[in-house]
Amino acid sequence: MTQASQPLTVAPHGVYGAALTPLDADLKPDPRAAAAHCRWLLAHGCDGIGLLGTTGEANSFALTERLDLIAGVIGAGIPAERLIIGTGCCAIPDTVRLTEAAIEAGAAGVLVLPPFYYKGIGDDGLFAAFAAVIEAVGDSRLKLYLYNFPAMTGIGLGLDLVVRLHQAYPDTVVGLKDSSGDWAAMKAILDALPGFGLFSGTEQYLLACLEAGGAGTISATVNLTSVPCGEVYRAWREDPPTAQPLQEALTVARLLVQGYPLVPALKEIMARHTSEPGWRRLRPPLTPLPGETADKLWREFTASGFTLAAAA
Repeated sequence: MTQASQPLTVAPHGVYGAALTPLDADLKPDPRAAAAHCRWLLAHGCDGIGLLGTTGEANSFALTERLDLIAGVIGAGIPAERLIIGTGCCAIPDTVRLTEAAIEAGAAGVLVLPPFYYKGIGDDGLFAAFAAVIEAVGDSRLKLYLYNFPAMTGIGLGLDLVVRLHQAYPDTVVGLKDSSGDWAAMKAILDALPGFGLFSGTEQYLLACLEAGGAGTISATVNLTSVPCGEVYRAWREDPPTAQPLQEALTVARLLVQGYPLVPALKEIMARHTSEPGWRRLRPPLTPLPGETADKLWREFTASGFTLAAAA
């Protein structure tokens, strides 16, 4: 792909909520409800939204469902430039189709998993897969964020591969969401690629990421912690000495919730917070938390003193 010059724009930065996807009674994505949830997140601390990621159950949805959700959320008024959209699939043509749709919709970027079915793939194979997507899309507007989540995919995106992809496509491979939980590995990428748009996959490392020159966080639990995440981000920008105690309190909230199956736990808390039982709907193979587990989670969450912003 020939890289065309283009005007500089403000790259995504700050707090991005890896948005949950509300489902209707038929367990299909509900674009109108998803847009309402995105609007709530943007009004309560988020700088942007990670749409159709792991938290959004994207890989349980058909290609057409994902395309419809992208169109529906943006059609309902969510600014496309505030979205980083998950487009990674096992089949390269599906990734290309979703990526093209995200670009045409005006999204700020796409978040791309490696093809994750075949294991034991080396860097050459992974490079070839990402390069095939970039070349097939062939659009200088493409801003691609690699998605490193080895606990889910069984495939790690290491430093050498990230550097190689960025050097080959410097205007296209502009960042990474790292959900490995390995802060040392994240720091190594930031040291090797100053200015690279690395987002931590957990707000536990929000402040550390910002201080190391990263972009911020794209996190599942931001569905609950968007307000304190926003406070940490503002403190880092405006009054750095006040940021660390805010980060410590934020980390406690994150660690509490991540001890449970994450997407069912987040949807359970949203159901209780909003008094909308429909939030408990999950696309199989995910299932709601059993009653006793759900009650225990809610007791621990409320006992922590953590409170959510008023429901939309």
